[in-house]
Amino acid sequence: MIIRLKDGSEKEYAQPMSVLDIAKDISEGLARNACAGQVNGETVDLRTVVSEDSDLNILTFNDEEGKLAFRHTASHVLAQAVKRLYPEAKLAIGPAIEDGFYYDFDMASLTREDLDAIEKEMKKVIKENPPIERYELPREEAIAFMKEKDEPYKVELIEDLPEDATISFYKQGDFTDLCAGPHLMSVKPIKAFKLTASSGAYWRGNENNKMLTRIYGTAYTKKADLEERLKYLEEIKLRDHNRLGREMELFTTVDVIGQGLPLLLPKGAKIIQTLQRWIEDLEDNEWGYVRTKTPLMAKSDLYKISGHWDHYKEGMFVLGDEENDKEVLALRPMTCPFQYYCYKNTQKSYRDLPYRMSETSTLFRNEDSGEMHGLTRVRQFTISEGHLIIRPDQTNDELKGCLHLAQYCLGVLGVQDDVTYRLSKWDPNNKEKYLGDDEYWETTQDAIRNILVDQGVPFVEAEGEAAFYGPKIDIQAKNVYGKEDTMITIQLDCAIAENFDMYYIDQNGEKQRPYVIHRTSMGCYERTLAWLIEKYAGKFPTWLCPEQVRVLPISEKFADYAEEVNKELKRNGILSTVDNRSEKIGYKIREARLQKLPYMLVVGAQEQETGKVSVRSRFAGDEGQKGLKDFISAICEEIRTKEIRQEVEE
Repeated sequence: MIIRLKDGSEKEYAQPMSVLDIAKDISEGLARNACAGQVNGETVDLRTVVSEDSDLNILTFNDEEGKLAFRHTASHVLAQAVKRLYPEAKLAIGPAIEDGFYYDFDMASLTREDLDAIEKEMKKVIKENPPIERYELPREEAIAFMKEKDEPYKVELIEDLPEDATISFYKQGDFTDLCAGPHLMSVKPIKAFKLTASSGAYWRGNENNKMLTRIYGTAYTKKADLEERLKYLEEIKLRDHNRLGREMELFTTVDVIGQGLPLLLPKGAKIIQTLQRWIEDLEDNEWGYVRTKTPLMAKSDLYKISGHWDHYKEGMFVLGDEENDKEVLALRPMTCPFQYYCYKNTQKSYRDLPYRMSETSTLFRNEDSGEMHGLTRVRQFTISEGHLIIRPDQTNDELKGCLHLAQYCLGVLGVQDDVTYRLSKWDPNNKEKYLGDDEYWETTQDAIRNILVDQGVPFVEAEGEAAFYGPKIDIQAKNVYGKEDTMITIQLDCAIAENFDMYYIDQNGEKQRPYVIHRTSMGCYERTLAWLIEKYAGKFPTWLCPEQVRVLPISEKFADYAEEVNKELKRNGILSTVDNRSEKIGYKIREARLQKLPYMLVVGAQEQETGKVSVRSRFAGDEGQKGLKDFISAICEEIRTKEIRQEVEE
């Protein structure tokens, strides 16, 4: 057989060979570092035997798939240690994930001390270096084996596998687990690892299932890499919006109000207000939108026309009982069906299109309790929502316009380099979830794909992520822990106009069905605030700060001058306060810096006599004395242009 390697070279063998043996033939060093293999593009175990002409890539820890095999083996070491210390714990799943691994167990919750004890037991397992063996069992034998071991979650997993699935197990000393692999040849290389956290997780992510205990960990081949990762994890905790946003008094949550219903405190509300006014003025004055304001709820009749009742009802808050009440209402999960009736209020001709409607929309979605987190996943939220009613021949230009508006907003916020783009497509194997036929989906998906290609936007394609009525561009971003969320979406809908009898009169006086683009310009305000907290570690650009300037009199003697300065700042639209406390000036400055304020104006005898202020900023430290008018002119320009000044360390 001929084996074609990644570098284009070829190896010829007279008999079948395992991936590991081929690696040894290439280089003993490569074999020592090998984690898995890739045969004809498929990731396989090093134990896999190759028996015909194939393309082969030996994967090390430097390859993503190699890391996954390394860390998946580490997850089995974790499970083995847990079963030794907690024999009654039931095994669920333990995949490798980006930057680490986790394993879910049916057991009591754990403390940090418990995790330390499990780590200690993991080290014992690695020192023992038990051989790792892979074997397969027929379906009935596999089920009987796991029933005998009293592992109900494994039994359920096997029973859910397709009839023709290969059911494989990995045995590691006194521990055996149902697993597809791949795994390392030995646990010996796993020396630099750490269990990082423990939390609750519903079995299979369904809140109707039992809450399990999830243990997170990470593993590296080198201790230095692990230490660097752990240092990074400590640093990002300081950026976590759920922690930092509360510390900065931007938002809070209260049990008696409910999960996923955050309270925006004055500072957080001011930031949201600033963002909202910017977006509304931008859309209305520069991008040709008209503004609507529609109800927060509607009768079920509306959602039945739109298709949400059939496709999205479980995600809605329904008010009333369908069986007993004459009228059932629901809080709106989106604004589109409401805005369609704004469009239909007067007859439109082809000259009236595109008709771009925008609304600052408060929406309600019945998120699973296990999914909710801080400001990123909530049950009530507000978005910069819009719907463009267009002629089919306007599709290309209007999709581009929506993309350009979104990119402009990202640029102003300074996050344009922190996003990825996704073409979210339908799932052709689950057609009942969607409106339209194969041709409809291929045509609409091609329209969006062509826009992304034409604009030179790198993107990935994701099957099953489309809305039920059409494909979309999803602009994605990750939080500090690596979890990805959709920040902005642009959706093409060529079907819904029929449901609502929407039309325009064409050049020939005939009725024609328009297309609809559903889009956000900046997305959800709450999620964007969370993103910005983490992006800037709470040190927002000046234009977004809820407090832009704090005036600090050196002593009570200069309180009146400080108030005069403050009044002049406010007259110019600057968000400012005065710290008139009888504290030392050094203390006031330190406290202002801890609160991440962009500017402090220190005033004393000299400043009062000359009508100046001593400027301190987090951007340049001590900026010296400036005339008050000069300072106001400079900061107003910074706010107007939404400049993002670079900071310096003092």
